[in-house]
Amino acid sequence: MSEKARMLSGELYVADDAELREGFNRRRRLLHEISQVAWDDIDGRMRLFAELFGSMGPGAYVETPFHCDYGFNIHVGKNFYANTGCIFLDVAPITIGDNVFFGPRVGLYTPYHPIDAGVRNAGMEGGLPITIGSDVWFGGNVTVCPNVTIGSNVVIGAGSVVVRDIPDNSVAVGNPCHVVRAITDDDRRYWEKKADQYRAAKAADESRK
Repeated sequence: MSEKARMLSGELYVADDAELREGFNRRRRLLHEISQVAWDDIDGRMRLFAELFGSMGPGAYVETPFHCDYGFNIHVGKNFYANTGCIFLDVAPITIGDNVFFGPRVGLYTPYHPIDAGVRNAGMEGGLPITIGSDVWFGGNVTVCPNVTIGSNVVIGAGSVVVRDIPDNSVAVGNPCHVVRAITDDDRRYWEKKADQYRAAKAADESRK
């Protein structure tokens, strides 16, 4: 197996390899180009992110600065949003569903490193995937560790460190991140009422013009 194949399989590998260096250099080039795009050329910036990522759905938007290991292992759905300063270390696949919103400085970290210092110092490491469902909101400074799956309709509180799977329809917070309650129909009704109040206020403003 090549070092890249070992990396993608979750086995130990060494990143000092011509094929992987090519991937690193591709990422460096694209992130440099992204950093040079005019501040108001949003379409140009997103075209470069679409080239960087393995796949990107319509309506996705990524604020800069942004950092990743390779980019080709990142797959995001439609209407994805990442606020400034996010870091996705994608030595293993990172898969994100539709309508997912990240606060600033979210870190998705797929790499793992041996506990034994001798093996670690020999340059060996591995990676395990991160999977995130749809309709998910992360507060700022959330960290997600390797081999974690987060379900759909989930809210993760700011500063949380997610080290184990989080089920659908959950609010989860803390270090380590844990579920504090379910998201219920009462939540939907409360927030729909607040949204209706907003729309009524906007309509009233328009009628007074």
